[in-house]
Amino acid sequence: MTAEEFAPAKINLTLHVTGRRGDGYHLLDSLVVFAGVGDRIAARPAEGLTLRIAGPEAAGLDGGEGNLVMRAARLIAPPGRGAALALDKHLPLASGIGGGSADAAAALRLLSRVWDRPLPAPEAVAALGADVPVCLAGRPARMSGVGEVLAPAPGLPEGLALVLVNPRRAVATPAVFAALTRRDNPAMAPLPGRFGDARDLAGWLCAQRNDLEAPARAICPDIATVLDRIAAGGCLLARMSGSGATCFGLYADLAGATAAAGRIAADRPDWWVRAATVLR
Repeated sequence: MTAEEFAPAKINLTLHVTGRRGDGYHLLDSLVVFAGVGDRIAARPAEGLTLRIAGPEAAGLDGGEGNLVMRAARLIAPPGRGAALALDKHLPLASGIGGGSADAAAALRLLSRVWDRPLPAPEAVAALGADVPVCLAGRPARMSGVGEVLAPAPGLPEGLALVLVNPRRAVATPAVFAALTRRDNPAMAPLPGRFGDARDLAGWLCAQRNDLEAPARAICPDIATVLDRIAAGGCLLARMSGSGATCFGLYADLAGATAAAGRIAADRPDWWVRAATVLR
């Protein structure tokens, strides 16, 4: 019997870099949401543990032991149990929307059910990557520390939607962090208990930042082109997610996002363009 799990794209509506620990890990303060577009992972019982990868964004991925999904599976695997895992890859690689982390988190949720096992300890999950804990939770959150400190963010308006655009340029996260000119930036403002509507949220977001956007744009100038194109589509806010190069436009509803995505995709068929709801 095969079981499946969805791995939604992770979107950093804000991303403040507030410091750097002695071990080199950066301290973050980020409002994270998840979009209704992503990868899917399936599992069926097997003697060993294997990973097969297919889908429109599978090129260049290796299903060997170094894959983050396999590393996550090893964390939770009970002695003598195996699974044949299949990853249907739809999110572009190295794109700032947590594809690998979302896949690892989905694998943990899936195998926890399949094997009837508890999830690994928080420190073990965080060791897989800074985004894995928030992706494991899978709902709006304020993420801080090095990614392991999560606080719910329940006050977002209903019906929010996003246009996600990637210019088909992979951006290496370490290179973006290395290009930061300042690492002790101010934290986010306190989150209101509830936002009145999408415009209220956008107004608050406009006063926040993504501190990785400037260095990412210097490394990948196409990001500026993407942001200009998204902003021209009538969104409430255009910003880069994570370390790039995927950018998003915020809309009050899916109809507006879908119309904008259609226009952008028609103009730039070489880009990855999707419209999606914000999951709650």
